[in-house]
Amino acid sequence: MRVNRILLSSALVVVALVIQVSVLARLHLPGAVPDLLLLTVLGLAMVYGHVGGALVGFGAGLLADLAPPADHAAGRYALVLCVTGYFAGLIRPENGRLKSATGPMAVVVAAAVGSTLLYAGVGALVGDTAARHVGLTSLLISAALYDLLLAPFVVPVVMWLARRADNDPLTETGPAAKAGDISSGWLSSGTGLRIGGQRGGLGALKTKARSRSARGAGRIKGVKRL
Repeated sequence: MRVNRILLSSALVVVALVIQVSVLARLHLPGAVPDLLLLTVLGLAMVYGHVGGALVGFGAGLLADLAPPADHAAGRYALVLCVTGYFAGLIRPENGRLKSATGPMAVVVAAAVGSTLLYAGVGALVGDTAARHVGLTSLLISAALYDLLLAPFVVPVVMWLARRADNDPLTETGPAAKAGDISSGWLSSGTGLRIGGQRGGLGALKTKARSRSARGAGRIKGVKRL
């Protein structure tokens, strides 16, 4: 991943984790807790693709596993978000731009349900039966509902920030740089000029224009003398 992607992803993940732990987890809502970290990973995965989504998901999940007051085995949520980010990145829209809200909302519901099932399944393998006591059905319904209500305020903003970071004109391999190369090539092939490619190119054109005007003026004066 590029440096700008790593910095942006790290900042968004840290902010999402802090808000989730300090605010959303203390609301004591019935059922599950709104998963702001999951929505952040989904937004980044739908711009960066499956590889970037898996890497961001693994890092975000590992940070959540180690951050207090985590009471589960380290690596459990990292696996869940890694798998979720990978599959979310597979259905990345073209150019990272959303054409409608139906697809992303379906992705959010599927990710909320899938991540809850995967988290509970991994917990059952390691002997964690907390999901059985709370009720898996209520967890699935509440997780999908909370994440669906929170998604319109999180996912579009995260995707916009990710696209803006990728379109940074300072990056040599970004879309803006490619567009600049294409436009400069089009100008050079269409007009025969290389803007910024040759020093004094415009000055040479101005000199030629002045010499031509001087010649024309000399001809006019010669005609007047005759």
